[in-house]
Amino acid sequence: MKKRAMILTAVLTAAVLAGGGYFPTDIGNRLTQTVSAAKKDSDKKDDTSESEGSVLDQATLMYQQYNYDEAIKLLKQQDDFDTNKDYMDLAAKCQVAKSTLVEYPLEQITHVFFHTLIDDTGRAFDGDSKSGNYNQVMTTVSEFNKIIQIMYDKGYVLVSPHDMATVNDDGTMSRGKIMVPEGKIPFVLSQDDVSYYHYMDGDGCASKLILDENGEVKNEYVEADGSVSVGDYDLVPLLDTFIKEHPDFSYHGRKGILAMTGYNGVLGYRTDIAYKTGENLQDDQKKFLEDNPDFDYDQDVADATKVADAMKAEGWEFASHTWGHMNATERSAEDLKTDDQKWKSYVAPILGDTDMIIFAFGADIGDWSGYSSDNPKFQYYKSAGYDYFCNVDSSQYFVQITDQYFRQGRRNLDGYRMYYNPEMLSDLFDVADVWDSSRPTPVPQM
Repeated sequence: MKKRAMILTAVLTAAVLAGGGYFPTDIGNRLTQTVSAAKKDSDKKDDTSESEGSVLDQATLMYQQYNYDEAIKLLKQQDDFDTNKDYMDLAAKCQVAKSTLVEYPLEQITHVFFHTLIDDTGRAFDGDSKSGNYNQVMTTVSEFNKIIQIMYDKGYVLVSPHDMATVNDDGTMSRGKIMVPEGKIPFVLSQDDVSYYHYMDGDGCASKLILDENGEVKNEYVEADGSVSVGDYDLVPLLDTFIKEHPDFSYHGRKGILAMTGYNGVLGYRTDIAYKTGENLQDDQKKFLEDNPDFDYDQDVADATKVADAMKAEGWEFASHTWGHMNATERSAEDLKTDDQKWKSYVAPILGDTDMIIFAFGADIGDWSGYSSDNPKFQYYKSAGYDYFCNVDSSQYFVQITDQYFRQGRRNLDGYRMYYNPEMLSDLFDVADVWDSSRPTPVPQM
């Protein structure tokens, strides 16, 4: 029908262009009506095809990410399921794959984390007072890309603490269940301090997360010459791109967790209230406002919120890292409460509420044996809606699941760990295969 419409349109157009000749009005009308009807019929078929393609694409992605029940549910919801061979074939594939899944032991799920990634090592490791710290706690883009590829090749699959434990209606916790194909290895990934702090300006790291012209989350990156580029310069867009190419690296669409402070804002936007009130400003905040006289606080909040919403829609999660990067071991319960109220006032409205806290410095509120009901810090955090707690622990696995909380240790994949304890990472990758030769050695001791 589409071909016929194109032919009729050509005939009609040729007759009109000839001009001055005899062309009966009724024939022209009939041809126009035929072309119009053909176009509507063609458009209708195209719409149906696009709809089928969209459903099939969604279900295929679910299949690739081991979410077989949801894929089958989506397919069977379609009115033409019983007559659509593609739908029925994919549903059958899901049933077969589901029957081969095995339950993975939750206490054997590791959690790795990174700080902001370094893109330009020449600027990061330039010998100034910050270089040593960058060398200790950060990972380069090159290293990250190699680590992720090796872990993927080994069968690692991204999951979330929310898959490992669930919160009941009464606030208690229950164990989750993670079902994966034999040989797949679930793991959790997080990134700390994705605020692009002022002190990092000019040091070869991304400057913020933005939405590009296609609505995708990318980084803004300031080149050495001051020009601004947009692309994959830090963990979030790098991992997004990798999962687009390797969807089976994600369990049910999971990505990673961003552990967020608030005192310099979030995601590279200057969203803390101090930038609006001008009160209690640090020196670098004062300089920022002086250098940016047209700064629009409300616009930064709006832009950051759009980016956060886009990230959550793509499987990313957010956790509190305390508003002021506080050492929870050293600070009092009252200090932590005051700090958390700032997080809830100035960060949660942008990123959304969270039930996860990832402790800054890895400084936990209890020892290895667990949290007790008479621990005032735990009492506060639990009452404030936190159920998932993460510290830093060098062991391969550290997982506690009780009826009151979920707790997990995290492993730092940074310069310090790779240089001084490469054997502790051998289950994940061989450091020799990922080490960035542009790193100065020795890495400074902590």
